Amino acid sequence: MLTDKGARLVLRLEGLAFAVVALFFYSIAGAGWLVFALLILAPDISMLGYLAGPNIGRLAYNLVHTYLAPVILGAIGWFGNAGLLLAIALIWIVHIGIDRALGFGLKLGSFRETHLGPVGR
Repeated sequence: MLTDKGARLVLRLEGLAFAVVALFFYSIAGAGWLVFALLILAPDISMLGYLAGPNIGRLAYNLVHTYLAPVILGAIGWFGNAGLLLAIALIWIVHIGIDRALGFGLKLGSFRETHLGPVGR
């Protein structure tokens, strides 16, 4: 039986796996590391939503920190032969995966309360 702590560990390892796989595909996509460096933290701009209040902030953060949008963008990039869109999607997936591996999950009641447990002390 998997405990809460064990489930959180599995989700964190899953995030790490997503980050590593997306990073591998990015490395062979040929988009360049300057683009990667410029965009790796871009999803965190969604935290500015907290300036409009906790509900808007949580919504903005969670929408940008789920895999659904980058997977759709990546599919459009892949099937539309749009390398930049694919590169952006892979960077976005790396970002989310690293966040999850570090324990920064989807926001619940407050910024520090996530689906992976509390952030910080």
